[in-house]
Amino acid sequence: MSQEKLLEVTNLKQHFKTGRHSVVKAVDGITFDIYQGETFGLVGESGCGKSTTGRSIIRLYNATDGDVKFKGEDVHGKKSKAELKKFNQKMQMIFQDPYASLNPRMTVLDIIAEGLDVHGLTSNNAERKARVEDLLERVGLNKEHANRYPHEFSGGQRQRIGIARALAVDPEFIIADEPISALDVSIQAQVVNLLKDLQREHGYTYLFIAHDLSMVKYISDRIGVMYFGKMVELADSDELYKNPVHPYTKSLLSAIPLPDPDYERNRVRTSYDPAQHDSSEEPEFREIRPKHWVLCTTKEFEAYKLELND
Repeated sequence: MSQEKLLEVTNLKQHFKTGRHSVVKAVDGITFDIYQGETFGLVGESGCGKSTTGRSIIRLYNATDGDVKFKGEDVHGKKSKAELKKFNQKMQMIFQDPYASLNPRMTVLDIIAEGLDVHGLTSNNAERKARVEDLLERVGLNKEHANRYPHEFSGGQRQRIGIARALAVDPEFIIADEPISALDVSIQAQVVNLLKDLQREHGYTYLFIAHDLSMVKYISDRIGVMYFGKMVELADSDELYKNPVHPYTKSLLSAIPLPDPDYERNRVRTSYDPAQHDSSEEPEFREIRPKHWVLCTTKEFEAYKLELND
């Protein structure tokens, strides 16, 4: 992982109107950076805003407020069609549902080649087919699969097709939006290992969105924890697991099962109560240790520091 910032997210907000006077603050002022060649994990329970964050970054949603910069360029600024096309080539997404994200009427060849066609990356049908076959083999499938349809594949194979489609245009940054949540446990590790292998070979940068903390720890260099639209903690993967600070992070970690019957019988799960927080001031994102950030008030910050030093 280099020290070059590939993505800079500053005070990102994504609010949705649900009625004349009602607003859902799906993402409510989060800030983080992603560095070239790293995997940044984004975790939290369903509805916390992590997938909305990914979709706002890639501009599937226009941000309500805040800045998203990719290689120093404003993602949500006014862009021409040519500029948008160039941006879309650099940033791709792997979707959560490998069943709904593939067009059942298209062959695998045409699904994967769609990006090649849009961006004019091949000059003839023979080159187009060769590129698709190479991509299929790169993600662990056979080139003979190119002429089949999505319904002929298992969930894990369909997700590999989705990964091949994302890689087709040679992106620099890939948002993996819960890419394993719809898969069997036995297949999840295969897909995550594939992503790690591809990153090692080609230097991809990932935003890996998931709710499975154990899998996120396995693949991520750094992890951000979200709760109700807010980033509540951010740290290196090992640091977050060894020294969690925010009570919500602790509750998530306490719920991770381990293959140890004695441990599981005696494990104490921590519940999170938002009402326990100090309400005397608005919490801020503060650096409690080098590269370890937590959302807290001044009073909580002092208490957390004492706890870490015990």
